[in-house]
Amino acid sequence: MRQSMTERPDDESRSDTPVADATDANWVDRFAPVPTRPYLRLSRADRPAGTWLLLIPCWWGIGLAAATGHGWTAQSIWLMIACAMGAFLMRGAGCTWNDISDRHIDAQVGRTRSRPIPSGQVTPKKAAVWMIAQALLAFAILLTFNTTAIILGIVSLAPVAIYPFAKRFTWWPQIFLGIAFNWGAILGWAAVTGTLSLAPVLLYLAGIIWTLFYDTIYAHQDREDDALIGVKSTARLFAENTPKWLMGFLIACTVLLAMSTILALAPTQSPLPLLIALAGVWGFGWHLAWQLRRLDINDTDLCLKLFRSNRDAGLIIALSLGIAALSA
Repeated sequence: MRQSMTERPDDESRSDTPVADATDANWVDRFAPVPTRPYLRLSRADRPAGTWLLLIPCWWGIGLAAATGHGWTAQSIWLMIACAMGAFLMRGAGCTWNDISDRHIDAQVGRTRSRPIPSGQVTPKKAAVWMIAQALLAFAILLTFNTTAIILGIVSLAPVAIYPFAKRFTWWPQIFLGIAFNWGAILGWAAVTGTLSLAPVLLYLAGIIWTLFYDTIYAHQDREDDALIGVKSTARLFAENTPKWLMGFLIACTVLLAMSTILALAPTQSPLPLLIALAGVWGFGWHLAWQLRRLDINDTDLCLKLFRSNRDAGLIIALSLGIAALSA
């Protein structure tokens, strides 16, 4: 039965079925040529929130480094653009790998059985070719960075490869997602400075905890299906205690963000960049607190909306660091 769901005849594999949790107004389902839609859905191009959440830590790292005195140069502006393109491609490659690895699990979950592989729109072999193509394009962009950033970019493939299997052996798969999704914080810093230090490492740790916050909310959409098929998650682990855990993540994340900005920007000649960055940290913490006040873990639609709103939370930090760099 599972095999038939992933290896249907060609006429069925060309079916044009939107994914269940895509937004109604997404550009893929409205404007993309029909033959390209299954592949763009594999890349989650119809659900851009994840691309933002992969990109934003890159912008954090670049912005924090720029605010230390490097400023906005042609190089740093290119890095912002290159990271945007790379985030789209690597998120697409990572999601394609995730869907290949999880195709049998996805077929058993209501929210994910409409994805391209379990629904028969794309075969696993074609998905693998698409994954490699995206990764190679991203690697070409990475080669425009300095040596330290290139090495970090290559190393980042390890957590990306491991993440799809984490839900099978740990109750904390969100940690593995956080390790992969926030790697850009240290990569972005290294791309500007050519080095690493404690400040970007703290920024990276803050991002991992932020991922625990937003992906726990996201995972509550699948809590019942995950329990039936034996898939682990922090949503299942925390259950009704989720708000208490999320409050802990909120506090830890904002403290680490504040420590990172203080460590990086306190030595600068003017206090203004630090004050602007700390205002951004406050705004970020306020946004997470707003999410927590609204949260109802039994309302799957609300969980999805709150998860998506983390794009705005992350952009608050990115914007404040960008302004801080202009004032440095």
